[in-house]
Amino acid sequence: MRKLLLFCSLLVMLAGGAYAQTRQISGIVSDKNSQALPGVTVVVLETQKATITDAGGKFNVTAAVGQTLRFSYVGVKPIIVKVADGTKTLNIVFKESATDLNEVVVTGYTSEKKKDLTGAVTVVNVNDIKDIPEGNAVKALQGRVPGMTIFADGSPNGAVTVRLRGTTTLNDNDPLYIIDGIPTERGLQEINQNDIESIQVLRDASSATIYGSRAAAGVIIITTKKGKNGTQRIDFNASTSLQYYNSKLSPLNTIQHGQAYWQAQVNDDEFGPNVASPIDPSVSNGIYTYDWNKNYSNPQLNSVIVPAYIDAAHTMKSANTNWFNEISQTSILQNYSLTISNGSPHGNSLFSVGYYNDKGIIKETGDTKYNARYNSDYNFFNGRLKIGETLSATYMKDPVLPTSSITILSLIENPIIPVHTVDGGWGGPVAGMDDRDNPVRLIEDNKQNVNAFGRVFGNAYIDLAILPNLHFKTTYAADFAGNYFRSLQLPYVAGFLSNPANQVGQSTDYEVTETWQNQLTYDLNLGKSKFNFLAGEENIKDKYQNFNASAQGLALNNIDYAYLSAGTTNIVVNGGGSGDALLSYFGKATYSYDDKYLASATVRRDGSSKFGSDNRYAVFPAGSVGWRVSQEDFVKDNMPFISDLKLRYGWGQTGNQNINNNAIYSLYQSIYGNAAAFSGDSGSAYDLNGKGSGTLPSGFTSTQTGNPKLKWETTTQSNFGLDFGLFNNKFTGSFDYFIKNTTNILIEPPYLAVLGEGGNEYLNGASMENKGFETLLSYNGNITHDITFNVTGNIAAYRNKVTKLPSDVLTGYPGNGTTETVLGRSINSEYGYVVQGIFTSAAEVANSAAQPGKGLGRIRYEDLNNDGVIDQNDQKFLGTSDPNFTYGLNTSIGYKDFNLTFFFQGVEGGLVYNSYKYLTDFTSLAPGSNWGTRTLQAWTPQNPKSTIPALTLIDANNEGRYSTYFLESGSYLKLRNIQLAYDLKNALKKIKIQRATVYIQASNLLKFKSSTYTGPDPENPGNAYPIPVITTIGVNFSY
Repeated sequence: MRKLLLFCSLLVMLAGGAYAQTRQISGIVSDKNSQALPGVTVVVLETQKATITDAGGKFNVTAAVGQTLRFSYVGVKPIIVKVADGTKTLNIVFKESATDLNEVVVTGYTSEKKKDLTGAVTVVNVNDIKDIPEGNAVKALQGRVPGMTIFADGSPNGAVTVRLRGTTTLNDNDPLYIIDGIPTERGLQEINQNDIESIQVLRDASSATIYGSRAAAGVIIITTKKGKNGTQRIDFNASTSLQYYNSKLSPLNTIQHGQAYWQAQVNDDEFGPNVASPIDPSVSNGIYTYDWNKNYSNPQLNSVIVPAYIDAAHTMKSANTNWFNEISQTSILQNYSLTISNGSPHGNSLFSVGYYNDKGIIKETGDTKYNARYNSDYNFFNGRLKIGETLSATYMKDPVLPTSSITILSLIENPIIPVHTVDGGWGGPVAGMDDRDNPVRLIEDNKQNVNAFGRVFGNAYIDLAILPNLHFKTTYAADFAGNYFRSLQLPYVAGFLSNPANQVGQSTDYEVTETWQNQLTYDLNLGKSKFNFLAGEENIKDKYQNFNASAQGLALNNIDYAYLSAGTTNIVVNGGGSGDALLSYFGKATYSYDDKYLASATVRRDGSSKFGSDNRYAVFPAGSVGWRVSQEDFVKDNMPFISDLKLRYGWGQTGNQNINNNAIYSLYQSIYGNAAAFSGDSGSAYDLNGKGSGTLPSGFTSTQTGNPKLKWETTTQSNFGLDFGLFNNKFTGSFDYFIKNTTNILIEPPYLAVLGEGGNEYLNGASMENKGFETLLSYNGNITHDITFNVTGNIAAYRNKVTKLPSDVLTGYPGNGTTETVLGRSINSEYGYVVQGIFTSAAEVANSAAQPGKGLGRIRYEDLNNDGVIDQNDQKFLGTSDPNFTYGLNTSIGYKDFNLTFFFQGVEGGLVYNSYKYLTDFTSLAPGSNWGTRTLQAWTPQNPKSTIPALTLIDANNEGRYSTYFLESGSYLKLRNIQLAYDLKNALKKIKIQRATVYIQASNLLKFKSSTYTGPDPENPGNAYPIPVITTIGVNFSY
């Protein structure tokens, strides 16, 4: 008995000892950006007990001291941790970037795991762009998504143009945006960038067809942040930036302008149009006088004599104004956001506010934006019923200035003109100058004119689990956007320019889009076979109205007084409205067998009010298949270095109905004598009684010919794709090749004048083809335990071809419309004259083809048809503005708590029309304006190697014609962004900070362009708002 008691006591002691060494260990697993990681497997190696982290990255496991925990996650190296004495909580951080094949991707009203995708879908790493202060998240995507091209200037309001896989149609090429499941075409400039949780780009038809109409140019899906289960969190982000313009054109100063004018006049007298009767430059100029040797055989300028005043009344002193410096500034950009989120098994909520203020690098321009968001969802009946909503509100204030006029005037306004007259008035042009306004006046006289914009956008939904795998979801969404703009036009005098009238203008508009969606989804698992079915209906209604009016004769020139009721004369009132509707039915089925063989089929039927009853509806089908080769035994057994390998193919059709709401109708309009649209050609008002004044009786003018046979434009696309991961997914990538054909393109072509009034008519009259490829490669590695890196690059190219155009509209597109047309060529083709160089000798002039205005120093054009005459028949296709390829390269290097990232984006090839050359290379195309310093290097007999035409004041040679002289390489490489960040989390761990980062960064810091491009920036070749360098310091905190 004693032995039995002793044995039992020993067992209890051993059990107690074992219990004393075994404990519950909990913690959170996150990535290097402090984002919780769900789905991480936690295994106790000695006992093989395992668990998986929840949605908040939390885990709880039982282990004893000395045992080993392994944390494994797809695509990254496992983390091994020994359980030490006293270990109770662990915070595990994966410092490598994971390529998570189990990542959930939103596609087409549903979501799929990344490994199951069979379409061409790019998942954007939002962490790469969240701190870039662009004001529009799409701007920050430039170069990061293969096949996506973004055109943007530096304007503070963040407007952009996006093209996916090139030009798809001859009308609207903008992609469709899906924000929290609701379609919109407004883009992202009105959304707080810090509210964005994820961005997916659907590039091919098999993934985009489910959205049917408006999806032909691709789909960009945005999901905003929500509260997460088991998490209470406060996020605060703040940054301040300085902006400046570091790439300016070089206009002439006052003395240089006088030199250029002198040289142009001397050239005209020596070998130009004035040889027979030379004119002394001091006589012809009217402002400058010159001290020169008056020897046309060897002209020498001793000095330019600038008068004290430039006008006879002596109100404007001669100046040396750098107009661009007068209108530009180094400005401040501020960006702040605060987010509070909470989550529990019963529901989640998130509230955020944001403030964005961009002062702009052009004085008095800017963008002030206020954002607020509330997202929530609540579970009832043990999760069977979920009710949720997303709601955002935006208010923006933007000064409305004639920015394009201001920027071009800053380059062409004569530097001798002062900003102000001697008595404080406005300086302006005098006799002998072009009628170009003072750009500083345009800023100061318009800075009070501010547009107010408001938008409320949101949806509410109910999601009911009818059966465990059968869900019904209904969603109602509303998007309300409106503008209010009141302006005051001030009277002014600037040189010989003047306008004595003041004018108040007021305009308002609003747009409402209502969307109602109903969806039924069913998941079915039969052993190794997994099915997902979706059926849905969507109803969209758009309504737009506008009102605008103006009046003159205000008693006070004050914006606070300037309302319509204050006007007494010339009162004009206009208004209008429109609306359209879409009714759609759609279905989708996906299938996966043993995680190896994948298939998807989609069909959508769209009906649009924009088409006649015979063609109102169209059906858009799509299908795709995939094969995960890496899951086959022959790969697993023989090629262990292959972590993932998937082949996929997709085919589908998408539609486009982007035409005017009234395109199918013939339109007539009464155009009265007192309406702004009245003219001798289009007016329908007649002075039958010969009074010469008053309201005139009117008939009707035909303004459009209806076409009730219009039908849907259709884009058919095939996509061949490959996804791979090697060496435990350290090296990953994808490749896509696509063929995209668009037929029945909706166009409103130019028409022959002999058709008379109402010749405008919409037609289904064109076809287009795009072919191209897209590649994305990424490598994650580490040099030492503390030094990690990631390199991700992409490259893409496409070739565009017009395959069909109605013969009677060919003249409206590049080519001569007969022997050379755009058919078989890119729609972005360039057509014009070929420049062979400059006439440098009398023999060259004498032995060349007949060319009106030819002479020494003039441009020599090629006689393409060899008929001895340079005329309109000597034009040809010169190339295309389509790039040869586009590319991007992002590099991230981590060292302990430091992280350095830098991103390069570039374009190779493609022609750019450098319109700046009108000013930088010629004195004859705008003789009364200022010119560029390149004119000082122009051809003369003493400077015979110059490629810049000789200066002249008379454009006898028609050198402004469209030619290769103005077409230059559009290639460039830019350091889009560079950022150095330091993680303060370890330094602040005592105060339980989840995330604390401080960073400095710069955008558009470096630029490399082709030596053949003579302008400042081939990305911004026209007279757009300059793209600034932005330097930023910021902090991110989460508690």
